[in-house]
Amino acid sequence: MSDDTLTRFRQSIDNIDAALIHMLAERFKVTQAVGAYKATHGLPPADPGREEAQIARLRALAKQADLDPEFSEKFLRFIIDEVIRHHEQARRSDKARGTAAA
Repeated sequence: MSDDTLTRFRQSIDNIDAALIHMLAERFKVTQAVGAYKATHGLPPADPGREEAQIARLRALAKQADLDPEFSEKFLRFIIDEVIRHHEQARRSDKARGTAAA
């Protein structure tokens, strides 16, 4: 493999990594809105049924894409756990605002 070939591979990887970061940022913007909605409507931060359905759906997509489903599940679980943490923070903040307003 020539240095030019390796450089092109690495440029592609860098572009893909940048796209992943931007997609994750968009995803978290939406999930933060979901967390705020849940907090103001008294909904729980986590939805285990939704989480399991998402994991099953993405495992199937991973298989179709020839990606290790175990890896995709670990990756999604990491994201879900972070989203739940954000939702819990939103819930605490909403309660604190409600207490302060009372």
